[in-house]
Amino acid sequence: MILIVNEIFYSLQGESSFAGQPCVFIRLTGCNLRCSYCDTQYAYHTGKAMEINRIIDEISQYKCPLVEVTGGEPLIQKNTPDLILSLIENGFQVLLETNGSQDINLVDDRCVKVVDIKCPSSNEAGHNNFKNLKRLTSLDEVKFVLSNKEDYEYAKEVIERPQFSELQRNKVHFSPVFGQLEYKKLAKWILEDHLRVKLHIQLHKIIWGQDTKV
Repeated sequence: MILIVNEIFYSLQGESSFAGQPCVFIRLTGCNLRCSYCDTQYAYHTGKAMEINRIIDEISQYKCPLVEVTGGEPLIQKNTPDLILSLIENGFQVLLETNGSQDINLVDDRCVKVVDIKCPSSNEAGHNNFKNLKRLTSLDEVKFVLSNKEDYEYAKEVIERPQFSELQRNKVHFSPVFGQLEYKKLAKWILEDHLRVKLHIQLHKIIWGQDTKV
């Protein structure tokens, strides 16, 4: 089975509760959304065809048990669930970073799915697949990327909807867009509203700068 891979690299995980841990990243080519703050536009089109076995051989050289499949949007490639299954069966702990527009039921439940919910400033909130919130396992995580107070209020309204009360069993991250929303300001809002969420910062950008690929 073949996938189109933009890049494979070894770094620190920076987008989930696994932040700070060494991780091998498999960035797949292509995305169905065009978020206003996207920092991986280079992955929209460029990539090379790779067999799943070749991908596993390449990541194995890093001797790292944690692997993240990211993009772009990984789930627009039909063979992504097979890649994830193969990684799990080869003994890797697997994370999937997804923009929340695709059906996550296609993915093995042993994979930790980090599901983005798009806020207004992304210009892609209309593509949120809220059915995914009912598909989450206890391993999965939810992330809101916030640029401003309007985004914050939107995210707060989503997690406070009665039908989404089960979200509280999952890790919910509020992540400020790097350089656009001050950490202190977001922290103040969270504390004032007593939200059961985690303020999540992009650790890799603090360490290596905003142009770092993770």
